[in-house]
Amino acid sequence: QVQLVESGGGLVQPGGSLRLSCAASRRAFRRYAMGWFRQAPGKEREFVAAITSIAGTTYYADSVKGRFTISRDNAKNTVYLQMNSLKPEDTAVYYCAAGQSMSVYATEYDYWGQGTQVTVSS
Repeated sequence: QVQLVESGGGLVQPGGSLRLSCAASRRAFRRYAMGWFRQAPGKEREFVAAITSIAGTTYYADSVKGRFTISRDNAKNTVYLQMNSLKPEDTAVYYCAAGQSMSVYATEYDYWGQGTQVTVSS
């Protein structure tokens, strides 16, 4: 069992930046691929970014490519999502997830955090 706790969300103006963190409860964290997803009100949960367990290969949704960066620190059991040039349409609850392999599909992930709210508004 892996417990995930997100932090770093908040209110930011358009064009601003935020860094989300997701801390995992186990040292086995390094074996898991990690993903970030988001869900806006009235919409389905959508893929944002993912990173593999060891090599750190990354993959991004087209909507965030060039603005968001996913990274991980296996020594700290933590994955990050650096979000720059934020837009109002980035407003959502952001979730981190752990799975056996990197995927854009939420169903491929085994463990989920509780989510952190990101609001982009002037």
